[in-house]
Amino acid sequence: MEELRALTETAGAEAVAELIQTRAAPDPRSFIGDGKVQELKELIEANDCDLAIFDNELSPSQMRVLSEDLGVRVLDRSGLILDIFAQRARSREGKLQVELAQYQYLLPRLTGMWTHLVRQTASGGASPIGTRGPGETQLETDRRHIRRKIRNLEESLKDVRRVRDTQRRLREKNSFPVVALIGYTNAGKSTLLNCLTGSDIPANDRLFDTLDTTTRRLKLNERQEVLLSDTVGFIRKLPTHLVEAFKATLEELKYADILLHVIDLSNPEWDVQAEVVDTLVRQLGAEKTPCLRVFNKCDRFFGILPHGDDVVCVSAKSGEGCDLLIEKIGSMLAGTVREAELHLPWSEASLVDALRQKGSILDLRYEEDGILVKAVLDEENFGRLKAYIPAYAETLEEWER
Repeated sequence: MEELRALTETAGAEAVAELIQTRAAPDPRSFIGDGKVQELKELIEANDCDLAIFDNELSPSQMRVLSEDLGVRVLDRSGLILDIFAQRARSREGKLQVELAQYQYLLPRLTGMWTHLVRQTASGGASPIGTRGPGETQLETDRRHIRRKIRNLEESLKDVRRVRDTQRRLREKNSFPVVALIGYTNAGKSTLLNCLTGSDIPANDRLFDTLDTTTRRLKLNERQEVLLSDTVGFIRKLPTHLVEAFKATLEELKYADILLHVIDLSNPEWDVQAEVVDTLVRQLGAEKTPCLRVFNKCDRFFGILPHGDDVVCVSAKSGEGCDLLIEKIGSMLAGTVREAELHLPWSEASLVDALRQKGSILDLRYEEDGILVKAVLDEENFGRLKAYIPAYAETLEEWER
């Protein structure tokens, strides 16, 4: 309920009262049962409320019944999160994804929105003259319009995916490892990105502050540089429409070299939040990507800090532990790069430029018989250039000897 209150305030509303219902199963008609509906109605009237927000997802008929019985607008958790996303989206891609999710959410709920036109066409002469309109026709028109919008948005997002595929191939060609920041909303991912890269991306203490993926370069050491990407935060009961709509963005996790799972250690329910993120990562098919757990806000935690080979404790706000995190990332990527000394003939001098773009040159000397280069190479370029390594010999496995 605290999380729902925080979501409500993030959306721009003020939470003035709350009510909890315990049932073995939801009531098919009103979700909370007739007695609780009456109690909620009295609470709404006593506090002069104009909106009732439910923490669960309601069916279209339940939303209609509750709205009629309570006399105020009714919103479920999915609708609330969609509203926040609509406020936060800035890039064209983000807006497309949110708009698609909104239409998918709206389509089954249209019937309830057009009940006033259905009543106007009812027989019995109760409708005023001049107000009898084709209610069902309008409903079907809107359904066709929304389905057409959904198809157009899906086509636009396919174009986004094609652009992302092209960008991904360019990254692979340029041999830049990708490190993706993932985690529960408001865990401190954007603050950590700023701390590591020296950027000034807006990072506020509120839910879903980041919707649009941001990528920055991070220099691990003199030999290696990576791309660090900030992603949208996850949350409990994240609407299915949003996960589907944001797949164009979230599928990047599958292609990352390392996932940094940022966990808010100051939150008493951090283990539950971490499990929510792990579940969504499995749904997205990224569970095989190497993952490093980064426990953030450790300066607010009192007790024994989490520890282990795949764990780092940091404070993104103060910078504490960030140097250790960079070292850890470097050691995880160490198996993908090698340091080598190359002797390039003058006829292959153009390779020096390629090395500058795709690797890291530590030392460069021009000799009479060629160019001596000390560089850091990834496995692909090491295999391509090993012929220029003096006295290089393949390491044979035991069975090959």
